[in-house]
Amino acid sequence: MSDHRSEQQAQRRELGAFLRSRRERITPDQVGLPLSARRRTPGLRREELALLAGISATWYTYLEQGRDIRASDQVLGALATALRLDPQERGHLFRLAGQPLADAPGAPEPLAPEAAAVPLLLQPHPAYVIGGTYDVLSHNQAADDLFPRLIGTADHPPNFLRWVFLEPAARDVLVDWEPEARGLLARLRTLAGRHPGEPRYTRLIDELTAASPEVRSWWPRYDVQVRHGGRKRLRRPERGVVEYAYTAFHLAERPDQTLVVYAEV
Repeated sequence: MSDHRSEQQAQRRELGAFLRSRRERITPDQVGLPLSARRRTPGLRREELALLAGISATWYTYLEQGRDIRASDQVLGALATALRLDPQERGHLFRLAGQPLADAPGAPEPLAPEAAAVPLLLQPHPAYVIGGTYDVLSHNQAADDLFPRLIGTADHPPNFLRWVFLEPAARDVLVDWEPEARGLLARLRTLAGRHPGEPRYTRLIDELTAASPEVRSWWPRYDVQVRHGGRKRLRRPERGVVEYAYTAFHLAERPDQTLVVYAEV
């Protein structure tokens, strides 16, 4: 038997074990099913989960048994919903099933609640957590004051790349706008290189390229740069130009997410 085939079988067994563990943690009353004194197994029965997910009980049994069958994105999504998986568990399910998890347009990047709370604890120092595509996932009031009119809608959370390149106020706030913008774009290039073809990166790059002449000019140069700390000169209302030192901390569980904290020099 080839190593590749052995790896596939091991992955199917792991998929079955993962499904079974998540099925057994859900109680019937959580999904509105009646309790039965004759129930011998913890959690839901296979046929109950299959019913909730709208799939064949026999087919689901084969999947949990690790048989050589392939689940579609729709089936995996239905199972993830029925099993009440969180974003990390959902991604794990798709990977075990050999299906890359589709990145839905506008879907917020998950951020652990304890990480989201950190910028609030750091008030009055400006602080925020950014994701891989520079979405601002959490921030405090001081950061709001420091970067006015940060673009954000129901479909798109506040995003530093959109703010820097598409918001006219950014060119007034960032005293050294061009080097700051070039560096930001180079860091996006580095991050996008780690996720080739991932839709959330390609969508953002396409949007910026269409809307910004600077991005159209600079992106083909392939400048790269890692996220780091440093200093920025920012223009503040009624205060003029203020220099800030900022430090970047990568989150242990999700290294593409970064906590950034500012302090006046």
